[in-house]
Amino acid sequence: MSTLTEVREALPRLSEAERYDLLRDLAAAVPNIVKTPKVCGGEACFVRTRIPVWTVVRARQLGVSEAGILDSFPSLTAEDLVHAYHYARANAGEIARAISENEED
Repeated sequence: MSTLTEVREALPRLSEAERYDLLRDLAAAVPNIVKTPKVCGGEACFVRTRIPVWTVVRARQLGVSEAGILDSFPSLTAEDLVHAYHYARANAGEIARAISENEED
């Protein structure tokens, strides 16, 4: 049996706290991106900031260069942008929904 299969079978037996810990650990796969309840509505943000990932992704969609994004958000690094784009690819529906919801306002 593969490790992935073992994890899938163990998930239903985990407590809520254990599932939360597991998800937090898995989030480490995309460094510098965190989701914190009650911070920016729980949106995925860059660690130690209140800058949602969707804002950077949307800026890029609108044609803003990476240099322009970094100028607009001086606390971010080029590495942060790489992580944001990776996160956006892995969570495309979440990012599209956040952009849509925030552009309606």
